[in-house]
Amino acid sequence: ASTAHRTAPGWVYGFPELREGQREAIAKAKYVANPGCHATGFISIAAPLVQAGLLPADADLCCFSLTGYSGGGKKMIAQYEAAEKGQALYSPGLYGLTQAHKHLPEMQKLCGLKKPPVFTPIVDDYYKGMAATVPLHRSQLRGVSTLHQVWQVLADHYAGERLVRVAPEGSADAGAKLYGNAKAGDNGLTLVAAGNDERFTITALFDNLGKGASGAAVQNMNIMLGFEETAGLL
Repeated sequence: ASTAHRTAPGWVYGFPELREGQREAIAKAKYVANPGCHATGFISIAAPLVQAGLLPADADLCCFSLTGYSGGGKKMIAQYEAAEKGQALYSPGLYGLTQAHKHLPEMQKLCGLKKPPVFTPIVDDYYKGMAATVPLHRSQLRGVSTLHQVWQVLADHYAGERLVRVAPEGSADAGAKLYGNAKAGDNGLTLVAAGNDERFTITALFDNLGKGASGAAVQNMNIMLGFEETAGLL
């Protein structure tokens, strides 16, 4: 199940890589809520940093998340694929401007935050793929003096995972670009750390229809039924 139950008592959140024991909780659960697409990106970044004690639970955070138009469902797909669509649809569209997006409750709760982030979702003129970015100042973190330390915490958290990986350090050197559709058609998620020791970004690249939706549902189903976790996904 999805949105209505993601923070409901008695339901297990379907992000196996969230923390130690989450995979086992999904395997034993009767009710599992599949994560939201934007939430998947934010949680994959923020949750490990909170769990490691680097990011305070009361941190003032923000997130901007770029998605392909398939994330809007049949009505939005029809709008973007119409023969004579409006000129505005050829450009990025910011939405959720009232800070009441339906993914915010799970973004806050599953990361253990005392308040939700300022969140800006953006839809653009491409079919699928997502890039969710959390920008950070070093001053927002505890006991951190270098970007390497942040990268290392993420790398350690996801070590051994088959569907979530952390890109090598230096992947976003000067001149590099990150594209929203980089993981289109893929069921995995890749985290990219970029910037310098004072100011940096962590970006989650994945497919809003893969790890952000049906791919995650298949992964959870496999775990619940005792199948190979990545069956049908790799």
